[in-house]
Amino acid sequence: MIISDDALLERLVVHKTGNKSREEGVKFSKAPVQLSEAIKDLLMRYFLSPFGKNEYFNLHHEADLNLNEVYHFACAIFDDPGSFYLNSVNLANHLYENSVHPKVRTGEFYAAYITGLIVDGEEVDAIGLFKSESRETFLKVYPTNDNFSIEHEEGININKLDKGCLIFNTERENGFVVATVDNLSKSSEALYWMDSFLKVTQRNDEFFQTSQTLTLCKEFVTNKLPEVFDIDKPGQAELLNKSMKFFKENDSFVMEEFVSEVFAAPEVIETFNEYRRDFEAEREVKINDDFDISGQAVKKQSKIYKSVIKLDGSFHVYVHGNRDNIEKGYDEERRMHFYKLFYKEES
Repeated sequence: MIISDDALLERLVVHKTGNKSREEGVKFSKAPVQLSEAIKDLLMRYFLSPFGKNEYFNLHHEADLNLNEVYHFACAIFDDPGSFYLNSVNLANHLYENSVHPKVRTGEFYAAYITGLIVDGEEVDAIGLFKSESRETFLKVYPTNDNFSIEHEEGININKLDKGCLIFNTERENGFVVATVDNLSKSSEALYWMDSFLKVTQRNDEFFQTSQTLTLCKEFVTNKLPEVFDIDKPGQAELLNKSMKFFKENDSFVMEEFVSEVFAAPEVIETFNEYRRDFEAEREVKINDDFDISGQAVKKQSKIYKSVIKLDGSFHVYVHGNRDNIEKGYDEERRMHFYKLFYKEES
């Protein structure tokens, strides 16, 4: 959790980066920006308000962490804050070199040095890297004599940060703790910020462990179980509901307890363990046997952890529990399958 109540914006440099494939170039400022306290407060809201999730990453490189450019420049800044302006130029150049997708837009690139942030109970300094790519039209209404005049201006909506990251000065050996946001790109051009510019990998913490384990369970129940065992859609829905119930009702996860409670049958547990090994190998992840459950990750996963039976595109049956209240059959006359739903009350 990020707490910013006492955080201060100590330094800010603004550059403008374009699309390299269109040779739009980079426009560098010559010095840090001098700001009034009122503007600082607005910028802090603009920069920090989108970071509400407990999902963290690490800067990463396949061969050597020191070859990650953002990591290299961040280390230099934390070691010598006086090098902030020089390294903001280096970061802007690095961003430009990776802005090659045709849909990447020109925008302001902000490099900020922020003190007094608290992350998971630890007070740390942070480097903030942000980019604004979108513009909105604002109306200005003002009095003129006995009337009013209306004009318009193009500007940045401080409630909608396009792209950003916070690099916290902690866990340097792992690539720092990093929070990221990308509210603009939803397709392939999004890769340039996360994968090309920052080069981040998800941090192996309780959020990661909870998310990966829920993904493992969902894929096992929906993909693997029907191949090996005679289990129908209501049966799958029941197992998904039991899995989510376990995560919602417990503060900590123990694999042995989970598989015993959810899957019960030894042959199903054995198949799950085999599937888990394949899952870990294919994705190059390690799912721990026990960890603290992240409520944020459970909440995020519950949005897609729906137990739904889809029937010919005509009906969706949402199953929340009690498999015994659903009966499946086949109508010989109509040559169609059917479900019977038993209930006590209708609402």
